[in-house]
Order: sequence, then structure tokens, then C-alpha cells
Amino acid sequence: MHLRPFLDKLEDKGELIRIDKEVSHKYELANVMNSLQEKPTIFEDVKGFSFPVFGGITSDRDLIAESMGTEKKMLLPKLVDALRDPTPCEMVSKASCQEVVLKNEEVDLDILPMLHHLPGDGGRYGTATVAVIKDPETGRNASYHRIMQVGKNRCTARLIPKRQTRTTYDKIDEDLEMAICVGNSVEVMVAASLGPPPGVDELEIANTLDETPLVKCVTKDLEVPARSEFVLEGRITRELDREGPFVDLTETRDVERQEPVFVIDCITHRKDAMWQMLLPGRMEHKILMGMPKEPTVYDKVSQVCDCKNVLITLGGGSWLHGIVQIKKEDVEDGKKAIEAAFKGHGSMKHVVVIDEDVDIYDPRKVEWAIATRFQGDKDLVVKSDQPGSSLDPSGDHSGKKTKTAKVGVDATIPRDVDPVKYKKEEYGEVDVDDYLR
Repeated sequence: MHLRPFLDKLEDKGELIRIDKEVSHKYELANVMNSLQEKPTIFEDVKGFSFPVFGGITSDRDLIAESMGTEKKMLLPKLVDALRDPTPCEMVSKASCQEVVLKNEEVDLDILPMLHHLPGDGGRYGTATVAVIKDPETGRNASYHRIMQVGKNRCTARLIPKRQTRTTYDKIDEDLEMAICVGNSVEVMVAASLGPPPGVDELEIANTLDETPLVKCVTKDLEVPARSEFVLEGRITRELDREGPFVDLTETRDVERQEPVFVIDCITHRKDAMWQMLLPGRMEHKILMGMPKEPTVYDKVSQVCDCKNVLITLGGGSWLHGIVQIKKEDVEDGKKAIEAAFKGHGSMKHVVVIDEDVDIYDPRKVEWAIATRFQGDKDLVVKSDQPGSSLDPSGDHSGKKTKTAKVGVDATIPRDVDPVKYKKEEYGEVDVDDYLR
């Protein structure tokens, strides 16, 4: 569902909070949003700015499912289908995201209510920032890159190694055109998080999830979602400047780095535009990082056994821990699933494989499966000196690439036992009102 109609729907249901009290962009707004547990919220009066700020529309899987016209348990197959069969987007000549156009000397990032999220941050950050580039070989790519303001029309952009934007940037000798889109539909936000193979267009994935028309940028040879609230058109230059510190996915502070400078040449936006924020290290950040890895894990595991579901867990920072649910048909299926899961998400550190009868969304039931179906000397897989995630403070960061130990737990019922002994007995349900006076 498009952004504005989705916000209207949430408001009609009483699920959208509007705050008309003046709030500061420096720490206060982030603290209020955190205290509201990231429920969908619009801050109508941000001190010193004319644009409202909103957030929280992807802070819960049920919200994401509602926008996509489905339910939580059907999100994974819906994303898998979209990944496998992206649909070309319609191009339009006129778009709401270009109702106002600011070029050259008119460009001033100080008009945008980018936030100071926490004391110790390197500066004002844009976080709900979907970046669109074109690779000369593989074509259009949409992904997330946080940006930190360092000047009137300049930001530093965190470009993570091996991600498409960094790969494209590193192989060309000139500035790389990039458009930062802020204020997007749930479908665009989720699609930009997926990280499919090079050549698979995330905006076409979004279009499969829900109609996503595109418009050509005013100053760049790029196409962007026509219904974005803001578009920052610019160039990733060869100049480096400081980026960070910044609180990242695991809620620990990422270090200050030297990152490329993104120079903004043009800002376009709706006449009544709203700036979108996303709290670093909190639910929206976690869900948008973790959930999109589930389809890639599902695809890899499905190649070796019958995969039923995948969950990247909140307790693992929505990045380092995963649970894979399978229908076990062969004695080695559990271990095969472990190996495949690590291939599906290279940053995953620990994975647990469970049977169909275990509720993947209930941590207590997953722990019960480990307690009753797992033997450490038979069912544990340990892989030493593996490529790890820079987000893991316990990893070995002494070299160019982070190294870690990876662990897989096969908590499925063994094949050579009586399965009845491994099943939970259930009490019956009664209407207690029949017994209470």
C-alpha cells in the first residue's frame, strides 16, 4: 500500500499517533519515539523546521504484513515470490516527489529535520534513506546507506564493503551518481533491504509487492520512486571525510571512519512533505535488516531439504542469529540446513534448526527443542575462523576482514528414535466460566 493511504488507514484504526507539541530534533524526538516503542507516529512541530517527521511504519511484522495485504506468517513466501519474479516498473513523467525543486545554491540540508539521535553521535543523520544508483554492468540498485551531514550540501555516506554501491564505486574512476529517497512505502523500504544478487532490481521487487511507479531524477540519470516524500540527487565523490560515531544494529556504537563524501546538487520534495526517521539500533532498524535475509536463507536451505520457515531473531541483533524450520526426511537434513543457512546469510553467527511442530516465533519453545532434541557431541556444528560481521564486538577485527567462529545447533528429532517420546503432551481447553461462580 502506498505511504499516504497506509498512514490514513492506520489513523482511521486509531493506530497512528500524532504529536503536536513542539519537540527538538536533537535527542528529544528520538527519545520520545523510543518511549512510544516506535509505534507509527507523526511529529507535527519540530523546532526550527517546517517539515513534520514521521516513523514507525515498519516497527512490527504485523504492520508490514498489513501494508502488503497479508498476515505475518505469509510474509516469507510473499517476499520469496517477489525475489524470484520481479515486475518492471511503470515510468511516469510527473511525480509528487518533484512538486518542489531546489537546485545548486538553493540546496541547503539545514532545512531538513535530520536528527541527532544520541549523545556521542558524529552529527545529524539521515537513516530511513533508500539510495538508488546504477552500475554500468548490472544496472539499477536500491539499498540503504546512512548519511551524516558535514556541510550545507555535503554528507558522508557509509558504504559497506561488498555491498553493491561500494562495489560499483570502487570499480569506476569518477563520481558515482546517487539519489537518496526519504519517505517511502513499506514495500520500497522492505525491497531496498533485501540485497538480492547483482542484476536483480530492488525497485522491481517493490513493484511486485505493490505498484511502484518511477520518475527520472531532475539532474541525474536515475529513476526513483515517484511517491517518495524527498529525493536528494547527488554524487558520491572521491573525497573522504569523517563518518560516525553512530549506534548500529547491535545497539553498540560503531566507530568513526573515513567515508566518501556525497555532494547533493538538487533536492526535490512534495509540497506537504514529511521527513522519515528510523531509530538506530531499535525495532525498525532490526526488522529491516533481519527480515530481508530470511528469503535468501530460505532459498539456500530449500536447495538441500524441505524448508518451512526462517526467522532472523531480535535477540541476535536481527543479524547474527537465525532459526530454520524444516521437514526432516533424512538423517543429515539438520546439518545440511545449517551449512546452507550460513551460505544464505554470510554474517550469521549462530543458527538453530528445528522441526515443523516447534513454533519458530516462540523463543521458549525453540529453547525447549534445544533442551530435548539436541546432543552437543552429535548435533553441534562448529566452524572456526569464518568471515564474520563487523557488527559483532566479539569478532576478531585485527585484519582487513572480521573473523568469527560459527555455530550450528541441530535441534531436530533424530531419525532412529520413537518420535512419540519427543512430542509435547497437551491439556484440553475448557470454558472456565462454566466452573466459576
